[in-house]
Amino acid sequence: MARATRPNSSSPRPFLRWVGAKRRIAPSIVPHLPRSYGTYFEPFLGGGSLFFLLCPTRAVISDLCAPLVECYKAVRDGPHAVMRELDSMTVDRAHYYAIRSEVAKTRFRRAARFIYLNRAGWNGLYRENAHGVFNVPFGRPKSPHLYDRGVLLDCSRHLRSHDLILRHCDFEETVIAAKKGDLMFLDPPYLTTHNLNGFVDYNARLFSWDDQHRLAEHAESARRRKVSVIVAAPNHESVLSLYPNFEAHEVARSSTLASDPRFRGAVSEVLLVGHK
Repeated sequence: MARATRPNSSSPRPFLRWVGAKRRIAPSIVPHLPRSYGTYFEPFLGGGSLFFLLCPTRAVISDLCAPLVECYKAVRDGPHAVMRELDSMTVDRAHYYAIRSEVAKTRFRRAARFIYLNRAGWNGLYRENAHGVFNVPFGRPKSPHLYDRGVLLDCSRHLRSHDLILRHCDFEETVIAAKKGDLMFLDPPYLTTHNLNGFVDYNARLFSWDDQHRLAEHAESARRRKVSVIVAAPNHESVLSLYPNFEAHEVARSSTLASDPRFRGAVSEVLLVGHK
């Protein structure tokens, strides 16, 4: 557990921005981790805040967002090729929309494009229209720097150097593989009606209420297999009722996602902890 106690400024650390990332509340998660565990499972990888904080030696990580998983694999396999592509990109409005409309031909160009759009787009949001086309507007970033060379290289080394399975799949394919003594962190896209953050409809399409039920059933099944399970969830009774055998620990984080300032501010969440 020594790696988990280091500050979030350590490297490797996430090279992507991600909506709902747990980097700021990681200190609230760490006390609920088991002192030791076998394999680390994270089926909603996103920006990988907890994964990079823990640096587990054995892990199964996945996400349903195919371009995200491809980006991780390209950074793992060819960080220098990704950085060369990034170095050719300029952070300004005109260039952003040119890159956004581009059809990249190589995996390293696609990874660089993904990172560029993530860093220069609005609030790190990943969103596609009905035709599967990324449509997030320019975010007017404060810095022209798209990446930290040392961080990207450290992430690449960590993704390569350990017993790691990285794949694109539905969460169910990942969670069913966890066994007694393993650790599973579940951080799904939230149904955020109760927090009124302005993205209710979008999140509902990402992860429906039926998906929430399905996740809760698999989390309970894993707990019964004596897997240590931690679920990040919105703090609302409708969600809490799905986890009767889990301990609920309230945490708060700030949210700047909503375009309407009325919906910004503190968001109440819970960590649902199922002990092995």
